[in-house]
Amino acid sequence: MATKYKEICGDFKCKAKVFTQMPADFENKLGNPDLVVLFTNTCSHKMAHTVDRRAEKQSFRVAKIHNASANALKSVLREYCVSS
Repeated sequence: MATKYKEICGDFKCKAKVFTQMPADFENKLGNPDLVVLFTNTCSHKMAHTVDRRAEKQSFRVAKIHNASANALKSVLREYCVSS
């Protein structure tokens, strides 16, 4: 699914980083995003908490959706990004 997520983001002219698990230096790997999409049914509580804390400090948007489907991602990107 990670490859599919990147393709979908590319269709919406968004650059994507996909994390399927939380790496040791996750907070540094986040960088300075405009938007983070969290699939709450698949990410850990620690990962979600780290994103929330970082978003507070850096003022970026976080879209939390339960379903990790391609259609759910597309619906979020329709709201936040420009499609081609």
